[in-house]
Amino acid sequence: MTRLEVISDVVCPWCYLGVAQLLRALRDRGDSLFAISWKPYQLDPDIPPEGRDRAAHMKAKFGDLARLAPVHDRLREAGRAVGLTFDFAAIRRAPNTLDAHRVIRWAAAEGRQTATALEIFRRYFEAGEDVSDPAVLAAAAETAGLDGAAIGRLLAGDADRAETLAEAEAARSMGVTGVPTFLLGGRYAVVGAQPVETWMRIADEIESAARPAG
Repeated sequence: MTRLEVISDVVCPWCYLGVAQLLRALRDRGDSLFAISWKPYQLDPDIPPEGRDRAAHMKAKFGDLARLAPVHDRLREAGRAVGLTFDFAAIRRAPNTLDAHRVIRWAAAEGRQTATALEIFRRYFEAGEDVSDPAVLAAAAETAGLDGAAIGRLLAGDADRAETLAEAEAARSMGVTGVPTFLLGGRYAVVGAQPVETWMRIADEIESAARPAG
């Protein structure tokens, strides 16, 4: 298997879409070419732990919110093709995502990182839930196959807080300025939400390169 690290933030709609497109390509191929792991990135690390009103946050960040309408339309259309239902109107809070990344980090021990990340994405983008709320994160972890009560206890403390922050900073230090960024085999970067067809072609190229000559 080729190692594939997903650098993303759980409030990035392009990350949700990009991972869904990757997974659709792998399902369509009927194989498990990649060993997928997740690395944290914070688009807005300065958001306080309690979060902010999302409308006010987005207006301060992007200006006229009407500018986002065509972007949201493109995301909804692309999302439908891979089974996602974006509901941007349902999102009320702009959360600090550090705790969500801690939960995804812990999920690695159970081999449930992708399931956990997808459930957190779903709760934020499709149900409008506050993914900085420990109860929401514990419930997401439970749905993804983890021990929700244990995750809740860990979230109440500082376990892996410094380590998660350090990983997020390491991504910036290595030059990651936008997400999603997919690192293939620790050598090549694929940036952005790539269509299913692009991932199919990448997978074909990896398999061709690994095939013995002759």
